[in-house]
Amino acid sequence: MSTEVKHRKFNKLFDWFDQSHDGLLTRADFRAMSGLFSALAPEGDQENVSAFEEAFDKWWQLLVAHTGVQEDGEVTRQEFFGVMETGVTSPEPFEDTVMAIVNALMRTLDTNGDGVLSQDEYVRMYDALGIPPEHSGAAFRLLDRDGDGSISHEEFRLAIHEFYLSTDENAPGNWLIGPFDQPA
Repeated sequence: MSTEVKHRKFNKLFDWFDQSHDGLLTRADFRAMSGLFSALAPEGDQENVSAFEEAFDKWWQLLVAHTGVQEDGEVTRQEFFGVMETGVTSPEPFEDTVMAIVNALMRTLDTNGDGVLSQDEYVRMYDALGIPPEHSGAAFRLLDRDGDGSISHEEFRLAIHEFYLSTDENAPGNWLIGPFDQPA
């Protein structure tokens, strides 16, 4: 993947994670992201809330380990890009952080327990996670690869892989948090 395409995607992700909007990532930003995801879980769903908390904490720990900042430090955009390229997207950390969030998110969003995300369930995620809702319909159609009106767990996982790992600028997964060429 060209560095330019990768940086556009990771730039959007950085902006989304920067919950304090100060141009830096901190432990508080990752806790806020965990809180956004946890708020999607039904009352009493401690299993998925814990999964979100643990995965976002592991992600922050990767940033701390790879940048050398203190636990209460700040990570710059450039540092984030470096860790994303060499740390988070490596197989084991990717599974322990990003995919752990995805698995818990799928369990949380599938409110009727049918094993897939309906468009309503997907749009609910967009709204709750602060992603501009005008993109949710287009993203849903792109991620529903087989056109059956739902996003399966495998389709969702494929979208995540494409967002973080794909070399294809036009991969549907790039729409995971809205068009990656627009700010979060």
